[in-house]
Amino acid sequence: MRKGKPMSRRNILPILGSGLLLPFLGFGTTNDRDTFSETATEDEFSTLLKPDGSTVRVKKSTVRKSTVIQKKLSNTSFLNWLHKKH
Repeated sequence: MRKGKPMSRRNILPILGSGLLLPFLGFGTTNDRDTFSETATEDEFSTLLKPDGSTVRVKKSTVRKSTVIQKKLSNTSFLNWLHKKH
């Protein structure tokens, strides 16, 4: 463009069109590192059942550090733990 001449609509349209092509060229994509960090934080949690029947998300490190009170819980004792009749 020449100096002193205002920009016309005809000069602005190619700029807008090229701006709309940027996502198709790959400039609008996210990095794999960002998606990896989101899945890594999601994998660090485990869903557990509380005695009232509701669920809670707990960190896996907390589950690993916990102690097992009773192994191989039977179905009837599990239902008693949930305070339900079988």
